[in-house]
Amino acid sequence: MSERSDRSLRALARRMRVDVTPLRESRDFRLLLGSGMITMLGTLFTMVAVPYQVKQLTGSPLAVGLVSMAEFVPMVVCGLWGGAIADALDRRKIVIYSELGLCVTTGILLVNALLPHPQVWVLYVAGALSAGFASVRGPSEQAMVNRVVKLDQMTAAFALQGLVRNSAVIVGPAVGGLAVIALGPAASYGVDVASFLISLALLVRVRPVARPKDASPASLRSLAEGVRYAVRRPDLMGTYLVDIAAMAFASSTALFPFLADDLGTPQALGLLYAAGGVGSVVASLTSGWTAHVHRHGMAVIVSAALWGVSVAIAALMPNVWLVFLFLAVAGGADMVSGLFRGTIWNQTIPDEYRGRLAGIELLSYSTGPMLGDVRAGTLAGWGGSRFSLGFGGLLCVGAVAAMAAALPRFRRYDARTDEHALAERARRAEQPAAT
Repeated sequence: MSERSDRSLRALARRMRVDVTPLRESRDFRLLLGSGMITMLGTLFTMVAVPYQVKQLTGSPLAVGLVSMAEFVPMVVCGLWGGAIADALDRRKIVIYSELGLCVTTGILLVNALLPHPQVWVLYVAGALSAGFASVRGPSEQAMVNRVVKLDQMTAAFALQGLVRNSAVIVGPAVGGLAVIALGPAASYGVDVASFLISLALLVRVRPVARPKDASPASLRSLAEGVRYAVRRPDLMGTYLVDIAAMAFASSTALFPFLADDLGTPQALGLLYAAGGVGSVVASLTSGWTAHVHRHGMAVIVSAALWGVSVAIAALMPNVWLVFLFLAVAGGADMVSGLFRGTIWNQTIPDEYRGRLAGIELLSYSTGPMLGDVRAGTLAGWGGSRFSLGFGGLLCVGAVAAMAAALPRFRRYDARTDEHALAERARRAEQPAAT
């Protein structure tokens, strides 16, 4: 290999690797990222343990499914309300108090698991409370990240968050599954309680973040103001609608147990669940190139379409490893879409709306997969798991193309010229991000 070619490869590698500048430059981002990673790992232990314990106590698949139903309404209500209070109150305190609430809730699960006769209703109540606290925490936490990281580092910050989140999603359920089977639910809940205590030790070291100027009191009126602001912004609506459409049509995790059987490898079920996370981790590790992209709306559209195409191709593959490969590609595409959506949100939304819009964002990326599982199960009942997976991918591509045609301002969005991005840069230039 020539010296010139060698230099070119090294330059390409530098361009592709994940940008760790936000970690290097922002102490508070390091603390928030570390806290989030520890919290998520512990939460995944509980996420595995709760349905396992419900199954132990009832032996009913319906009872296990109702755990998610118990969490849905608190997630929606508290997500919206959490966004409103994030724009009205001290965001750091909201995150800390929510973390305390999550710790107490898991402590209740631990005590219940240690009783001679654990009560099933406690699992439902605790699940609902946990969903509520987590949804209150999310908007404030993301709004804090917006304040402690520089605007031009937002894409890199989202890549690092995605890397941590998806690595935890791969490792957490696997280790949590082994722990709950070998040691029982109480041990898993104990690990989660310990994780919250460690996370709190990091959160209290984060510097206080000033409240937004002219903050509106949390109310239904302030929530409506946030929704109206989003509706007036076609670029924002594009990020929400494209993601919901992509997930509702092509997210198909409910099919995986049936798909594993169709492939003749029921023992590979965990592999199918892990595929998207593996692809997301790879995309995060090679995300350096995203800093050189400015047409973020088009990047979201292309990534969402690639997600659908990859899911459709996976449905045609003859063995589990090829299915895994294309599901991993789909997960990587979804991760890239998320990076650019997050960049648009954090580079263009004024601080006084950041919490409320973060609540809307939480709902947009939470409801899509739920709708996707309903869609996947319905189509599978008509034509089988492969038909549902493949047709869903094609529907996703069509829906994304329709959104791109219907939202030209989103399609043409350019961070270098967009009025909202320029205004936010000017505001932030007067108040540089904390380090």
